[in-house]
Amino acid sequence: MQSRALSTAWRRTAPILLWAASCSLGAGAGRPDNPPSPDTVGAIVGDSISVQGPMSVDSANGQFRTILRSGSEVLVKSGQAHIDLVEGGNITICGPAHFSVLKSGSSITIAVESGTIHTHIENQLTLTVYTAQIQAHPVAIGGGAQDMLVGLDASGSMCVRANKGAIRIEQQLTGQSLLIPQSGDVSIANGQLETLQTAEGRCACDLQLTPRPPEVTTEVSALASTDELKKKAASIKPAVPPDPPANTEKPEPVYQVFMPPLQYDAKAMVQQEYDPQLIVLVRRARVHPTLIFQGKVEGEAIVAQSTPPLAPPKVDEAKKPGEATTWDRVRTFFHKLWSPSS
Repeated sequence: MQSRALSTAWRRTAPILLWAASCSLGAGAGRPDNPPSPDTVGAIVGDSISVQGPMSVDSANGQFRTILRSGSEVLVKSGQAHIDLVEGGNITICGPAHFSVLKSGSSITIAVESGTIHTHIENQLTLTVYTAQIQAHPVAIGGGAQDMLVGLDASGSMCVRANKGAIRIEQQLTGQSLLIPQSGDVSIANGQLETLQTAEGRCACDLQLTPRPPEVTTEVSALASTDELKKKAASIKPAVPPDPPANTEKPEPVYQVFMPPLQYDAKAMVQQEYDPQLIVLVRRARVHPTLIFQGKVEGEAIVAQSTPPLAPPKVDEAKKPGEATTWDRVRTFFHKLWSPSS
């Protein structure tokens, strides 16, 4: 009886416990992510970047982001990089660039070794850009936004531009400071404020937004109707085979080598080699037909000159028929002399 009462009570309370568990899970899923740590600077994205030092990886909406923390060292090999600050605002870096980020409370320091930094801040966040000799600090005008560009190349030449608000620059070795008004664009050579010159348009690093890929849509396909199949069949034209390409290749002789079959005897220690005299080389070539030209030759006719027949050899009139010559007599004498009858 006691076990039956316990099973009945479990059946009644199980749905209530499952409902309470689902509510607790739903409430946990709806909570925002854990707040960032005090040393978190922001998320950085770029085409070709390398981050060293303190960092973390976060995933949001199926995308992974690199989170910079205080002490991170960033190398932008090419293109651009973009940082969304935790406190608000953003930083755009035009590569090639190399810099480090430090954070203490609501103050961010960017130590630039090379590259161009474009900062945009719309709150009370304090930001300072350091180079080897100069430090630049944006100054808000009437509590407005702060937008400045600081660029440093390999030769040590530096450019500073104040888009919104002013910029206070200071020489770290001498302590000399200077205030650049809004819309000011200057260049500094070798960190010397005495060499301050106007440089219109030298500092440029605007964010180039890449087009977002189209959203993935789900399309449900259906079977085609009979009328649609008939229309599609009528619109399809019969495929006409293309004309065979003309044989423009020059016929070349073809060589074939006929060899005797190879033999292998597993019992023999030395395999018998084939006779090279049994190798036959056959050359096949196409004989071109004899060229026969047909036509008519135009021009003046040429008359061939006929040569007269040769005159018969002259006969010695002094010799009479039937009369023997001296040579005949000598030949007859020797013939009689050597004949056996004599």
